[in-house]
Amino acid sequence: MPEFEQTLGAGALISIAAGAVALLLVLIIQFRVHAFVALILVSFLTALVTGIPAANILTTLTSAFGSTLGGVALLVGLGAMLGRLLEVSGGAQALADDLVRRFGEKRAPMALGIASLFFGFPIFFDAGLVVMLPVMFTVGRRLGGSLLLYGIPVATAFSCMHVFVPPHPGPVAASELLGADVGLLIIVGLIVAIPTWILAGHFFGKWIGNRIYLPIPDNVTEEKNSDEPTTLPSPGLVVSLLLLPLILIFMNTGLDFARAQGWVDKGASWFQLARAIGSTPIALLISVLVAAYVLGPMRGRDPVKVERIVDSALGPVCSVILITGAGGMFGGVLRASGIGNALSGVLADIGMPIFVAGFLISTALRVAQGSATVALITAAGLVQPAIQAAGYQGLELAAIVIAVASGSVMLSHVNDSGFWLVGRFFNMDIKTTFKTWTVMQTLMGLIGFTLSGLIFWLA
Repeated sequence: MPEFEQTLGAGALISIAAGAVALLLVLIIQFRVHAFVALILVSFLTALVTGIPAANILTTLTSAFGSTLGGVALLVGLGAMLGRLLEVSGGAQALADDLVRRFGEKRAPMALGIASLFFGFPIFFDAGLVVMLPVMFTVGRRLGGSLLLYGIPVATAFSCMHVFVPPHPGPVAASELLGADVGLLIIVGLIVAIPTWILAGHFFGKWIGNRIYLPIPDNVTEEKNSDEPTTLPSPGLVVSLLLLPLILIFMNTGLDFARAQGWVDKGASWFQLARAIGSTPIALLISVLVAAYVLGPMRGRDPVKVERIVDSALGPVCSVILITGAGGMFGGVLRASGIGNALSGVLADIGMPIFVAGFLISTALRVAQGSATVALITAAGLVQPAIQAAGYQGLELAAIVIAVASGSVMLSHVNDSGFWLVGRFFNMDIKTTFKTWTVMQTLMGLIGFTLSGLIFWLA
């Protein structure tokens, strides 16, 4: 592709970027254009307005789209398969029941929250919440009290994992765009997610649950399929399946650290093979295969039905994968046009740290269009060139991803599907949903941003 030299000034480029984001929001919010289509259209128009040669536009769009999908599609697809297998097998109920028994009835909300944290690793927010609802309602009816005592810790746990920890699409896409190491991001994401859940989920849930009483619905029953095995997997098996991909990914990160320290020969065949096995896509692939066997034929489930379960996991995530790729396309245009370098220069001139700018941009996008995933991907694309120019690596890069992710959950309101999902499941009116869900999400964002800032400065 021929070299392109930008002749527009920084002010004009940043104005174009602001106009592109505004147009994106108008298309999504006002005209209800699908985010995938809107991102492609805005990317094309931005490329035209910034003067990228017409002969280079298609190559710029498709190369950025393809490079993003190469890292994201495998992780999101395999993660969805693993989550679906654990969901259908009854693993969530088995683990929740075991934790309630171990923690005792007085600590049942904490037990349900911890179970949700475990299952929040592979299972997406909405699917995880649906899986835990029957368990949560059953425990709540048995022990009494407001539904919020049990519901807020569960919803916060799934939200924390969905926003901060790979292989969920938001952090995966951001790590791909910004070049963060996935293994390190998992560690940093967990370091942020767990205390965030303790404060915004456990303590806030207990506080708000004692002040707002919501009755436990008594009309929720769990559908059973008589053709499926009735025995639940053991909690130990469930935990082992959840830990397997983490162990393999952490092994990869540890080997990379050993290589950097000169402890191992990076050219050795065993080292390269181990790194390949510990790469996130292969780690998830191995975990899916193991889960498909031990939760399928090993427990008497027909392999044909296992294949159908795995296949059913892909449909819901296709939209997310395509939006992620389109977000990467938008970021590629921003880089190619020189907007990213212009933004980097402005941020340097005003002295605003990049992780602060990423948080504020992500917050603005979240408030404007509702989707945390779209806000995170778009904000990551906007700050990507500035981060690359600054040369951030390792822990600093992971902290920036978490800061941007924190902004993507701020101030949830009526344009967020999660707002209505939780409000509907918990039988809350809009006012109560604002007092509970919106406050919890904002606490999550503020706590996550604070912790990411500490990690960034200590790195």
